Amino acid sequence: MTWRLFSAQGVRAGPIRDAARGPEEAPPDARAAEESEQPRFLRGFHDILITIGVVVVLVGLWGIGGAIVVLPAIVILAEILVGRQRLALPAVSLTLALAHWVAQGMFGVFAVWRPAWQSDTYVLAYVCAFPAPLGLFYWRYRVPLSFALFLLSIAAVMVALVFVILEKAFGASFILETYPHVAATILLVAALAVFALAMRYDISDPHRLTLRSDIAFWLHLAAAPALLYAMLGFIVTFGQGGIWWGEGGLGQAVAVVFLVALFMTIGLVIDRRAFVTSGLLSLGAAIWTILQKSGASFDTYVFVVFAAVGLTVLVIGIFWQPLRRAAMSLLPEAVTARLHAVR
Repeated sequence: MTWRLFSAQGVRAGPIRDAARGPEEAPPDARAAEESEQPRFLRGFHDILITIGVVVVLVGLWGIGGAIVVLPAIVILAEILVGRQRLALPAVSLTLALAHWVAQGMFGVFAVWRPAWQSDTYVLAYVCAFPAPLGLFYWRYRVPLSFALFLLSIAAVMVALVFVILEKAFGASFILETYPHVAATILLVAALAVFALAMRYDISDPHRLTLRSDIAFWLHLAAAPALLYAMLGFIVTFGQGGIWWGEGGLGQAVAVVFLVALFMTIGLVIDRRAFVTSGLLSLGAAIWTILQKSGASFDTYVFVVFAAVGLTVLVIGIFWQPLRRAAMSLLPEAVTARLHAVR
């Protein structure tokens, strides 16, 4: 069966092979390699208009008939807007609507059933509901986001399963709270696996012309904050304030700044801005703590933090390509040749 790939300039015909191997390479007359990161889920205001209609209709139907009415509506709209018209942004919104439907449906089931389970077992049962519908949605419509969410849901099931096993072994009720460093290690391994998978798709399409690049975009969007906050779990204690309310130490705040800088450098090297944006909240909290602990005399730290974070974003955004060239020059050619080209 022939499907169509999403493209910034409209739809482009092309067969899609098995998801594990990714789509076929773009034809010779395909558009040139992107100069910057450009996920193909928006082609024009028509997509925005249709997406607004989709969201409003689904919200209305949810209020009228609940989850029972919304699921058929998602399927019908997906057949028309994704299966036939191949609209990119509505495909993203319908994928998210399906994920939301599964999430709310499981909450409803547990609210009625009220299982007397411990926390980790409850989480495992909850996340097990996601892979099947997301996998079917991708199999039918080939939406990159649905495949990325399918892979992420599989990773979530694996993490929850490990937590349940450790729960039984340690006799703890909730590993994340009882053994935070063990939990952070597990989450870090899972996040590294997602990042490695995202890089596999990136490296297989260095010119970012095929569906693999879009899948990599969504996986990086999830992997970046997952990696960051898993690593932060070894530096700060989230449940006890840490740097978030100025309660952490100066050393912790400085370590967070260096960690965020490392992530920004990784983002420059692989040309993925998710690694820059994922650390902005942590960077702001760290700057706040540094100002407090250093005794800086400002009437309010809020605007100083906003200015510092905003200036960081502007500098990296404006000088993205020169900074990327500088970062790439430090790496061996065997590595840079497999990454997105520097402009």
